[in-house]
Amino acid sequence: MRNSYHNHKAPIGFSVLTIVALTGFFLSIGSVRADAPVTGAIFTTDETCTDVNVNIYDHKSDVYIDGGPEHPGSAGLPDGSYCVQVTDPSGQTILGRSDPGVVTVVGGEFIACYQLSSTVKSASSGFTQYGYDDTPNEGGEYKVWVSMDCTFPNNLSKTDNFQVENECERGTIEVTAFYDANANGIKDGAEQDMVGWRFDVFQHHNLQVTKRTPRTGFVRVGDYTMIAGTPLQLNWVHTTPARFECALEEYGYQEVSFGNTCLGAGGASSIALWSNKTGQRLITADDLTFLSSLSLRDAKGVDINPATSKAFSDWALNATTANMAYPLSAQLAAMELNVRHGNVNGTALVYAPDLLAYATGGINNLGFISINDLMAAAAAETQAHALTKLNSPDRPYQEALSAALDNSNNNKNFVQTSACTFQFQ
Repeated sequence: MRNSYHNHKAPIGFSVLTIVALTGFFLSIGSVRADAPVTGAIFTTDETCTDVNVNIYDHKSDVYIDGGPEHPGSAGLPDGSYCVQVTDPSGQTILGRSDPGVVTVVGGEFIACYQLSSTVKSASSGFTQYGYDDTPNEGGEYKVWVSMDCTFPNNLSKTDNFQVENECERGTIEVTAFYDANANGIKDGAEQDMVGWRFDVFQHHNLQVTKRTPRTGFVRVGDYTMIAGTPLQLNWVHTTPARFECALEEYGYQEVSFGNTCLGAGGASSIALWSNKTGQRLITADDLTFLSSLSLRDAKGVDINPATSKAFSDWALNATTANMAYPLSAQLAAMELNVRHGNVNGTALVYAPDLLAYATGGINNLGFISINDLMAAAAAETQAHALTKLNSPDRPYQEALSAALDNSNNNKNFVQTSACTFQFQ
Protein backbone atom coordinates (compact mmCIF):
# COMPACT_ATOMS: atom_id res chain seq x y z
CA MET A 1 0.00 0.00 0.00
CA ARG A 2 1.21 3.46 -0.79
CA ASN A 3 1.31 4.66 2.79
CA SER A 4 4.14 2.21 3.41
CA TYR A 5 6.59 4.43 1.56
CA HIS A 6 4.95 7.83 0.95
CA ASN A 7 5.79 10.81 3.20
CA HIS A 8 3.01 12.06 5.46
CA LYS A 9 1.54 15.37 4.35
CA ALA A 10 -1.32 17.72 5.07
CA PRO A 11 -4.41 18.06 2.85
CA ILE A 12 -5.18 21.36 1.17
CA GLY A 13 -8.88 22.23 0.84
CA PHE A 14 -11.80 23.39 2.97
CA SER A 15 -10.98 20.97 5.83
CA VAL A 16 -8.27 21.40 8.48
CA LEU A 17 -4.74 20.08 7.91
CA THR A 18 -4.21 16.42 8.73
CA ILE A 19 -0.80 14.75 8.59
CA VAL A 20 -1.28 11.53 6.66
CA ALA A 21 -0.43 9.56 3.49
CA LEU A 22 -2.57 7.99 0.75
CA THR A 23 -3.30 5.69 -2.10
CA GLY A 24 -6.41 4.70 -4.13
CA PHE A 25 -7.55 1.35 -5.47
CA PHE A 26 -7.77 2.08 -9.17
CA LEU A 27 -5.01 3.97 -11.02
CA SER A 28 -4.95 5.17 -14.62
CA ILE A 29 -1.71 6.66 -15.89
CA GLY A 30 -1.77 9.04 -18.83
CA SER A 31 0.31 8.29 -21.88
CA VAL A 32 3.80 9.73 -22.05
CA ARG A 33 6.34 10.34 -24.77
CA ALA A 34 8.60 7.37 -25.34
CA ASP A 35 11.63 9.65 -25.68
CA ALA A 36 10.93 11.63 -22.49
CA PRO A 37 8.59 9.75 -20.18
CA VAL A 38 6.90 11.58 -17.31
CA THR A 39 7.67 9.57 -14.21
CA GLY A 40 5.50 9.07 -11.15
CA ALA A 41 1.73 8.97 -10.77
CA ILE A 42 -1.24 10.76 -9.22
CA PHE A 43 -3.79 9.24 -6.87
CA THR A 44 -7.28 10.00 -5.60
CA THR A 45 -8.10 9.70 -1.89
CA ASP A 46 -10.46 11.16 0.72
CA GLU A 47 -10.10 14.04 3.18
CA THR A 48 -8.02 11.97 5.59
CA CYS A 49 -5.45 11.37 2.83
CA THR A 50 -4.97 7.83 4.11
CA ASP A 51 -4.71 4.62 2.11
CA VAL A 52 -8.41 3.83 2.16
CA ASN A 53 -8.37 1.86 -1.11
CA VAL A 54 -11.35 3.66 -2.62
CA ASN A 55 -11.93 5.46 -5.90
CA ILE A 56 -15.70 5.81 -5.53
CA TYR A 57 -17.13 8.76 -3.57
CA ASP A 58 -20.54 9.84 -2.35
CA HIS A 59 -19.96 13.53 -3.14
CA LYS A 60 -17.64 15.50 -5.39
CA SER A 61 -16.31 17.39 -2.37
CA ASP A 62 -15.04 14.06 -0.94
CA VAL A 63 -12.37 13.71 -3.63
CA TYR A 64 -8.75 14.63 -2.85
CA ILE A 65 -5.66 14.16 -5.01
CA ASP A 66 -2.03 13.44 -4.25
CA GLY A 67 0.97 12.28 -6.26
CA GLY A 68 4.39 10.70 -6.10
CA PRO A 69 6.05 7.40 -7.04
CA GLU A 70 3.81 4.83 -8.73
CA HIS A 71 5.02 2.05 -6.41
CA PRO A 72 7.85 1.59 -3.86
CA GLY A 73 11.26 2.25 -5.36
CA SER A 74 10.02 3.90 -8.55
CA ALA A 75 10.72 7.47 -9.64
CA GLY A 76 8.46 10.28 -8.48
CA LEU A 77 6.94 13.15 -10.40
CA PRO A 78 9.26 15.85 -11.82
CA ASP A 79 9.59 18.74 -9.37
CA GLY A 80 7.76 21.97 -10.21
CA SER A 81 4.34 23.58 -10.43
CA TYR A 82 1.33 21.85 -11.98
CA CYS A 83 -2.16 22.62 -13.28
CA VAL A 84 -5.21 20.44 -12.63
CA GLN A 85 -8.34 19.72 -14.65
CA VAL A 86 -11.37 17.43 -14.39
CA THR A 87 -13.06 15.89 -17.44
CA ASP A 88 -15.39 13.08 -18.35
CA PRO A 89 -13.60 9.70 -18.74
CA SER A 90 -12.95 10.29 -22.46
CA GLY A 91 -11.24 13.61 -21.76
CA GLN A 92 -13.46 15.36 -24.33
CA THR A 93 -15.64 17.35 -21.90
CA ILE A 94 -13.87 19.73 -19.54
CA LEU A 95 -15.75 19.97 -16.24
CA GLY A 96 -13.29 22.06 -14.23
CA ARG A 97 -9.82 23.56 -14.48
CA SER A 98 -7.43 25.17 -12.04
CA ASP A 99 -5.40 28.35 -12.20
CA PRO A 100 -1.78 27.78 -13.27
CA GLY A 101 0.63 26.31 -10.75
CA VAL A 102 -1.81 25.42 -7.96
CA VAL A 103 -0.10 22.09 -7.22
CA THR A 104 3.54 21.93 -6.17
CA VAL A 105 5.82 18.89 -6.39
CA VAL A 106 9.02 18.77 -4.32
CA GLY A 107 11.23 15.70 -4.06
CA GLY A 108 9.01 13.82 -6.52
CA GLU A 109 5.83 14.18 -4.38
CA PHE A 110 2.94 16.58 -3.90
CA ILE A 111 3.76 18.85 -0.97
CA ALA A 112 0.21 18.31 0.27
CA CYS A 113 -3.04 16.47 -0.38
CA TYR A 114 -5.41 18.74 -2.37
CA GLN A 115 -9.20 18.80 -2.22
CA LEU A 116 -10.23 18.65 -5.86
CA SER A 117 -13.34 20.83 -5.56
CA SER A 118 -11.31 23.65 -3.99
CA THR A 119 -8.48 23.31 -6.51
CA VAL A 120 -10.35 23.55 -9.83
CA LYS A 121 -13.00 26.01 -11.03
CA SER A 122 -16.09 24.84 -12.89
CA ALA A 123 -16.41 25.18 -16.64
CA SER A 124 -20.04 26.30 -16.35
CA SER A 125 -18.92 29.36 -14.32
CA GLY A 126 -16.38 30.33 -16.94
CA PHE A 127 -13.67 29.01 -14.58
CA THR A 128 -14.40 31.71 -12.00
CA GLN A 129 -16.01 29.65 -9.19
CA TYR A 130 -14.47 26.72 -7.34
CA GLY A 131 -15.87 23.27 -8.01
CA TYR A 132 -16.43 21.10 -11.10
CA ASP A 133 -19.48 20.27 -13.15
CA ASP A 134 -21.30 16.94 -13.15
CA THR A 135 -19.97 14.36 -15.56
CA PRO A 136 -22.13 13.35 -18.53
CA ASN A 137 -21.00 9.75 -17.97
CA GLU A 138 -23.97 7.65 -16.81
CA GLY A 139 -21.79 5.74 -14.38
CA GLY A 140 -20.74 8.90 -12.53
CA GLU A 141 -17.17 8.54 -13.77
CA TYR A 142 -14.61 11.39 -13.92
CA LYS A 143 -10.99 11.79 -14.90
CA VAL A 144 -8.61 14.12 -13.07
CA TRP A 145 -5.55 15.41 -14.96
CA VAL A 146 -2.32 16.91 -13.60
CA SER A 147 0.31 18.47 -15.85
CA MET A 148 3.03 21.14 -15.93
CA ASP A 149 1.54 22.16 -19.30
CA CYS A 150 -1.85 23.79 -18.67
CA THR A 151 -3.12 22.65 -22.09
CA PHE A 152 -2.93 19.09 -20.71
CA PRO A 153 -1.42 17.20 -23.66
CA ASN A 154 -1.88 13.44 -23.25
CA ASN A 155 1.83 12.76 -23.40
CA LEU A 156 2.69 15.19 -20.62
CA SER A 157 -0.17 14.51 -18.21
CA LYS A 158 -0.87 12.07 -15.39
CA THR A 159 -4.47 11.01 -14.79
CA ASP A 160 -6.63 9.06 -12.37
CA ASN A 161 -10.23 7.93 -12.82
CA PHE A 162 -12.82 8.07 -10.06
CA GLN A 163 -16.60 7.84 -9.61
CA VAL A 164 -19.08 9.87 -7.62
CA GLU A 165 -22.27 8.05 -6.66
CA ASN A 166 -24.76 9.01 -3.96
CA GLU A 167 -25.75 5.96 -1.90
CA CYS A 168 -23.82 3.62 -4.18
CA GLU A 169 -23.73 -0.08 -3.38
CA ARG A 170 -20.27 -1.49 -2.79
CA GLY A 171 -18.31 -4.69 -2.41
CA THR A 172 -14.68 -5.68 -1.96
CA ILE A 173 -12.16 -7.09 -4.43
CA GLU A 174 -8.75 -8.33 -3.33
CA VAL A 175 -6.13 -8.95 -6.03
CA THR A 176 -2.83 -10.73 -5.34
CA ALA A 177 -0.17 -12.59 -7.31
CA PHE A 178 2.01 -15.51 -6.25
CA TYR A 179 5.10 -17.32 -7.48
CA ASP A 180 3.99 -20.80 -8.54
CA ALA A 181 7.16 -22.74 -7.77
CA ASN A 182 5.64 -26.14 -8.55
CA ALA A 183 3.81 -24.85 -11.65
CA ASN A 184 0.47 -26.45 -10.77
CA GLY A 185 -1.73 -23.36 -10.97
CA ILE A 186 -2.56 -23.44 -7.24
CA LYS A 187 -1.11 -21.37 -4.43
CA ASP A 188 0.32 -23.99 -2.11
CA GLY A 189 1.25 -23.28 1.48
CA ALA A 190 4.84 -22.09 1.17
CA GLU A 191 4.57 -20.26 -2.15
CA GLN A 192 5.34 -16.57 -1.90
CA ASP A 193 3.16 -13.57 -2.74
CA MET A 194 4.55 -11.33 -5.46
CA VAL A 195 4.57 -7.58 -4.86
CA GLY A 196 4.27 -5.25 -7.82
CA TRP A 197 2.71 -7.55 -10.43
CA ARG A 198 0.69 -5.39 -12.80
CA PHE A 199 -2.97 -6.04 -13.55
CA ASP A 200 -5.58 -4.14 -15.54
CA VAL A 201 -9.16 -3.74 -14.39
CA PHE A 202 -12.18 -3.25 -16.61
CA GLN A 203 -15.61 -2.53 -15.16
CA HIS A 204 -19.00 -1.38 -16.36
CA HIS A 205 -19.11 1.88 -18.28
CA ASN A 206 -15.71 0.98 -19.74
CA LEU A 207 -13.61 2.22 -16.82
CA GLN A 208 -10.08 0.92 -17.38
CA VAL A 209 -7.43 1.23 -14.69
CA THR A 210 -4.06 -0.27 -13.88
CA LYS A 211 -2.73 -1.40 -10.51
CA ARG A 212 0.00 -3.49 -8.87
CA THR A 213 -0.40 -6.37 -6.43
CA PRO A 214 -1.34 -6.69 -3.66
CA ARG A 215 -4.42 -4.50 -3.84
CA THR A 216 -7.75 -4.49 -2.01
CA GLY A 217 -10.55 -2.26 -3.26
CA PHE A 218 -13.87 -1.18 -1.76
CA VAL A 219 -15.71 -0.68 -5.03
CA ARG A 220 -19.10 -0.24 -6.62
CA VAL A 221 -21.03 -3.45 -7.32
CA GLY A 222 -21.17 -4.69 -10.89
CA ASP A 223 -19.29 -6.74 -13.43
CA TYR A 224 -15.48 -6.69 -13.36
CA THR A 225 -12.74 -8.15 -15.51
CA MET A 226 -9.16 -8.33 -14.23
CA ILE A 227 -6.29 -9.19 -16.56
CA ALA A 228 -2.82 -10.07 -15.28
CA GLY A 229 0.04 -8.24 -16.94
CA THR A 230 2.72 -9.94 -19.01
CA PRO A 231 6.26 -8.79 -18.17
CA LEU A 232 8.76 -7.51 -20.69
CA GLN A 233 10.94 -10.49 -19.79
CA LEU A 234 9.88 -13.37 -22.04
CA ASN A 235 10.77 -16.16 -19.59
CA TRP A 236 7.54 -15.75 -17.59
CA VAL A 237 4.54 -18.11 -17.86
CA HIS A 238 1.05 -17.57 -16.41
CA THR A 239 0.05 -20.67 -14.44
CA THR A 240 -3.47 -19.46 -13.70
CA PRO A 241 -5.81 -17.88 -16.24
CA ALA A 242 -4.59 -14.36 -16.99
CA ARG A 243 -8.19 -13.15 -17.31
CA PHE A 244 -10.68 -13.28 -14.44
CA GLU A 245 -14.32 -12.15 -14.57
CA CYS A 246 -16.73 -11.72 -11.70
CA ALA A 247 -20.07 -10.16 -10.84
CA LEU A 248 -19.66 -8.34 -7.53
CA GLU A 249 -22.78 -8.03 -5.38
CA GLU A 250 -23.44 -5.58 -2.55
CA TYR A 251 -21.28 -6.41 0.48
CA GLY A 252 -19.75 -9.18 -1.60
CA TYR A 253 -16.11 -10.21 -1.43
CA GLN A 254 -14.09 -11.47 -4.39
CA GLU A 255 -10.51 -12.74 -4.14
CA VAL A 256 -8.38 -12.97 -7.28
CA SER A 257 -4.93 -14.55 -7.22
CA PHE A 258 -2.76 -14.68 -10.32
CA GLY A 259 -0.09 -17.41 -10.47
CA ASN A 260 3.12 -17.04 -12.44
CA THR A 261 6.38 -18.91 -12.84
CA CYS A 262 9.62 -18.12 -14.66
CA LEU A 263 11.94 -20.28 -16.74
CA GLY A 264 15.70 -20.47 -16.95
CA ALA A 265 18.75 -22.63 -16.38
CA GLY A 266 18.74 -26.03 -14.68
CA GLY A 267 22.43 -26.95 -14.71
CA ALA A 268 22.39 -28.95 -17.94
CA SER A 269 25.19 -29.39 -20.47
CA SER A 270 24.42 -29.61 -24.17
CA ILE A 271 25.27 -32.28 -26.71
CA ALA A 272 28.19 -30.11 -27.79
CA LEU A 273 29.76 -30.25 -24.33
CA TRP A 274 29.27 -33.99 -23.88
CA SER A 275 30.83 -34.51 -27.31
CA ASN A 276 33.94 -32.35 -26.93
CA LYS A 277 37.15 -33.55 -25.31
CA THR A 278 36.15 -32.26 -21.88
CA GLY A 279 32.84 -34.07 -22.02
CA GLN A 280 34.36 -37.25 -23.40
CA ARG A 281 36.69 -37.43 -20.40
CA LEU A 282 33.65 -37.30 -18.10
CA ILE A 283 31.85 -40.22 -19.70
CA THR A 284 32.53 -43.46 -17.83
CA ALA A 285 32.28 -47.12 -18.80
CA ASP A 286 29.15 -47.33 -16.65
CA ASP A 287 27.66 -44.42 -18.61
CA LEU A 288 28.32 -46.24 -21.89
CA THR A 289 26.75 -49.41 -20.54
CA PHE A 290 23.69 -47.47 -19.48
CA LEU A 291 23.39 -45.67 -22.83
CA SER A 292 23.58 -49.04 -24.58
CA SER A 293 20.52 -50.13 -22.62
CA LEU A 294 18.50 -47.39 -24.32
CA SER A 295 17.13 -47.72 -27.83
CA LEU A 296 19.36 -45.00 -29.31
CA ARG A 297 18.97 -44.74 -33.08
CA ASP A 298 21.06 -43.61 -36.03
CA ALA A 299 19.98 -42.21 -39.41
CA LYS A 300 18.75 -45.64 -40.56
CA GLY A 301 16.96 -46.47 -37.33
CA VAL A 302 19.64 -48.93 -36.22
CA ASP A 303 20.10 -49.43 -32.48
CA ILE A 304 23.39 -47.75 -31.50
CA ASN A 305 25.54 -48.94 -28.57
CA PRO A 306 28.63 -46.68 -28.36
CA ALA A 307 31.60 -48.57 -26.94
CA THR A 308 33.79 -45.51 -26.32
CA SER A 309 33.23 -41.87 -25.51
CA LYS A 310 34.75 -41.02 -28.92
CA ALA A 311 32.20 -43.25 -30.63
CA PHE A 312 29.46 -41.55 -28.65
CA SER A 313 30.77 -38.14 -29.69
CA ASP A 314 30.89 -39.02 -33.39
CA TRP A 315 27.35 -40.40 -33.26
CA ALA A 316 25.84 -37.48 -31.29
CA LEU A 317 27.44 -34.71 -33.35
CA ASN A 318 26.25 -36.19 -36.64
CA ALA A 319 22.57 -36.42 -35.75
CA THR A 320 20.40 -35.34 -38.67
CA THR A 321 16.66 -34.94 -38.96
CA ALA A 322 16.20 -37.29 -41.90
CA ASN A 323 15.22 -39.78 -39.22
CA MET A 324 13.73 -37.81 -36.30
CA ALA A 325 14.45 -40.69 -33.93
CA TYR A 326 18.17 -39.89 -34.41
CA PRO A 327 18.25 -36.31 -32.99
CA LEU A 328 15.72 -37.36 -30.34
CA SER A 329 18.12 -40.12 -29.28
CA ALA A 330 21.04 -37.70 -29.12
CA GLN A 331 19.11 -35.20 -26.98
CA LEU A 332 17.92 -38.02 -24.72
CA ALA A 333 21.48 -39.33 -24.28
CA ALA A 334 22.78 -35.88 -23.34
CA MET A 335 20.06 -35.40 -20.72
CA GLU A 336 20.61 -38.89 -19.30
CA LEU A 337 24.27 -37.97 -18.85
CA ASN A 338 23.29 -34.68 -17.19
CA VAL A 339 21.18 -36.52 -14.63
CA ARG A 340 23.69 -39.33 -14.08
CA HIS A 341 26.48 -36.81 -13.38
CA GLY A 342 24.36 -34.71 -11.02
CA ASN A 343 24.12 -31.66 -13.28
CA VAL A 344 20.33 -31.88 -13.41
CA ASN A 345 17.82 -33.10 -10.84
CA GLY A 346 15.53 -35.61 -12.48
CA THR A 347 12.56 -34.25 -10.55
CA ALA A 348 13.12 -30.73 -11.92
CA LEU A 349 10.20 -29.34 -13.91
CA VAL A 350 10.52 -28.01 -17.44
CA TYR A 351 7.99 -26.24 -19.64
CA ALA A 352 7.05 -28.22 -22.75
CA PRO A 353 3.52 -27.14 -23.78
CA ASP A 354 3.80 -28.71 -27.26
CA LEU A 355 3.67 -32.13 -25.60
CA LEU A 356 0.12 -31.50 -24.37
CA ALA A 357 -1.20 -32.50 -27.79
CA TYR A 358 0.18 -36.03 -27.34
CA ALA A 359 -1.00 -36.93 -23.82
CA THR A 360 2.61 -37.40 -22.72
CA GLY A 361 2.91 -39.32 -19.47
CA GLY A 362 3.56 -37.12 -16.44
CA ILE A 363 2.80 -33.78 -18.06
CA ASN A 364 0.35 -31.55 -16.16
CA ASN A 365 -2.47 -29.63 -17.77
CA LEU A 366 -0.34 -26.48 -17.95
CA GLY A 367 2.44 -28.08 -20.00
CA PHE A 368 5.00 -28.73 -17.26
CA ILE A 369 6.76 -32.09 -16.99
CA SER A 370 9.62 -33.47 -14.90
CA ILE A 371 12.93 -34.35 -16.51
CA ASN A 372 12.45 -37.98 -15.45
CA ASP A 373 9.08 -38.18 -17.17
CA LEU A 374 10.40 -36.40 -20.24
CA MET A 375 13.29 -38.85 -20.57
CA ALA A 376 10.97 -41.82 -20.04
CA ALA A 377 8.67 -40.59 -22.81
CA ALA A 378 11.61 -40.07 -25.18
CA ALA A 379 13.09 -43.50 -24.44
CA ALA A 380 9.74 -45.19 -25.02
CA GLU A 381 9.33 -43.38 -28.31
CA THR A 382 12.75 -44.27 -29.75
CA GLN A 383 12.13 -47.87 -28.77
CA ALA A 384 8.67 -47.94 -30.33
CA HIS A 385 9.44 -46.01 -33.54
CA ALA A 386 13.01 -46.42 -34.74
CA LEU A 387 12.59 -44.82 -38.16
CA THR A 388 10.47 -41.66 -38.52
CA LYS A 389 11.04 -40.01 -41.86
CA LEU A 390 9.20 -36.99 -43.26
CA ASN A 391 5.85 -38.67 -43.83
CA SER A 392 5.84 -40.78 -40.69
CA PRO A 393 2.77 -40.20 -38.48
CA ASP A 394 5.03 -40.63 -35.43
CA ARG A 395 7.42 -37.87 -36.47
CA PRO A 396 5.54 -34.82 -34.99
CA TYR A 397 5.59 -36.32 -31.49
CA GLN A 398 9.29 -37.12 -31.75
CA GLU A 399 9.93 -33.56 -32.95
CA ALA A 400 8.12 -32.17 -29.89
CA LEU A 401 10.06 -34.45 -27.52
CA SER A 402 13.36 -33.57 -29.18
CA ALA A 403 12.62 -29.83 -28.98
CA ALA A 404 11.73 -30.07 -25.29
CA LEU A 405 14.96 -31.95 -24.51
CA ASP A 406 16.98 -29.55 -26.66
CA ASN A 407 15.59 -26.59 -24.67
CA SER A 408 16.40 -28.40 -21.42
CA ASN A 409 19.93 -29.34 -22.49
CA ASN A 410 20.46 -25.68 -23.36
CA ASN A 411 19.01 -24.42 -20.06
CA LYS A 412 16.01 -22.58 -21.47
CA ASN A 413 12.89 -24.14 -19.97
CA PHE A 414 13.55 -25.11 -16.33
CA VAL A 415 11.09 -23.81 -13.73
CA GLN A 416 13.07 -21.61 -11.34
CA THR A 417 12.83 -22.13 -7.58
CA SER A 418 12.15 -18.45 -6.92
CA ALA A 419 10.87 -15.46 -8.85
CA CYS A 420 13.02 -13.89 -11.54
CA THR A 421 13.21 -10.19 -12.36
CA PHE A 422 10.08 -8.73 -13.92
CA GLN A 423 9.23 -5.35 -15.40
CA PHE A 424 6.20 -3.95 -17.17
CA GLN A 425 5.75 -1.19 -19.71
